[in-house]
Amino acid sequence: MGTPEPATSAGPPVRVQPSFSGRIPAGLVLLLSALTAVGPLTIDLYLAAFPEIATELGTSRASVQLTMTTTLIGLALGQLVIGSLSDALGRRRPLIAAFALYAATSLAIAFATSIAALAALRGIQGFAAAAGMVMSMAIVRDRFSGPRVAKVIARLMLIVGVAPILAPTLGAQILRFGDWRAMFFVLAAVGAALLALVVLFLQESLPAQYRRSGGLRPALASYGSLLRDRSFVALALLAGFYMAAMFTYVSTSTFVFQEGFGLTAQQFALIFGAGAIAVTAGSQINGALAGRVTPERILSMVVPAGVVLSLVLVVVAATVGRTIAGIGPLVAALVLVLGTAGFVMPSVPAIALERNAHQAGSAAALLGASQFGVGAAIAPVTGLFGEVTALTMAAVMSGTILVAAGLLLVVSRGWAREARADSTVQDAPVDGVRALAVEGA
Repeated sequence: MGTPEPATSAGPPVRVQPSFSGRIPAGLVLLLSALTAVGPLTIDLYLAAFPEIATELGTSRASVQLTMTTTLIGLALGQLVIGSLSDALGRRRPLIAAFALYAATSLAIAFATSIAALAALRGIQGFAAAAGMVMSMAIVRDRFSGPRVAKVIARLMLIVGVAPILAPTLGAQILRFGDWRAMFFVLAAVGAALLALVVLFLQESLPAQYRRSGGLRPALASYGSLLRDRSFVALALLAGFYMAAMFTYVSTSTFVFQEGFGLTAQQFALIFGAGAIAVTAGSQINGALAGRVTPERILSMVVPAGVVLSLVLVVVAATVGRTIAGIGPLVAALVLVLGTAGFVMPSVPAIALERNAHQAGSAAALLGASQFGVGAAIAPVTGLFGEVTALTMAAVMSGTILVAAGLLLVVSRGWAREARADSTVQDAPVDGVRALAVEGA
């Protein structure tokens, strides 16, 4: 790969030269995984404390649930703002500022005395947490290229894939030794520790000569160009609807298994753990395939499989009712569906960031915002059906995966057009040589 020309506000998109060509540094992967996992941890850690928060602050559970909404809004906006800023300022400075804000806000939440203050501070906390998620993806693309992007993202998913599933269980364990405020002291400590690690160990991955210049207008132009890219938008929404299936599972499974089937918290934790293992296994198999099977090919195989498995889940949920004997088949079907998400979630950013290397921060931001935006919008749909049951959970999960499959068809057509265009370009010089040969004869 040749040395690229520096990017300018008016120049054409350029490809940033990756810094690493040898072994993937394990320390970097662990740090990026931790930075990314802060987002899911921030969202889900306090779920088990909702009743306690409502009682102490003298408000309704619905009002407490609104603090989740403000968090997700903060996460989405944070990724859009910080991702774009990082293309102009580099990756390191926005990360340092964001995690300083995250630690301070988490500490402030621990002393909140009203639901309004809690909701506002949670929005700021989500905004700051977004930096870890969007910067990690951008740094991966800065430093790696080709199949190595998919390999690194798959390794990030080893930790990230289980975070949204295990966070509520971790929160419940914290409640055994303290109140809900202790959770935010823990998050403040996590933020401070990650801030120190970034300051001490994370090097800048986007050199000054490759940064975007020109202020707000180029930032908006960067997002505009991505939003005009039909394939990118379809990919982002595909990931969003698959994430919605996981959000649906996380937000409803406690009602399905503990209230519907009468399981204990410990029994439910085992089922949650099985889902986490499935997501992790899918992501690691995906990483092992990188370099031998393209991410595009993986998506084309896994998403249709997800459609079939999700429909099987619906059938199982409709037939087992609430009998204890039906838990086994229901959990097996759920685990298989979640396993496909482990393949999809690393593949989408690998494709999107490889195709948008010149604006990796903005691309990662839009990907993350769409995942959490669509996921947050779809997950509460189960409540529209009244009582949450295994069937309503399965139906919403299947519906979101069917939409993802439709988006894959849109993306696949774009890839086919690109392949035909590349073939035409490659054939053009040959045709020209033939014409000259004929003319010379």
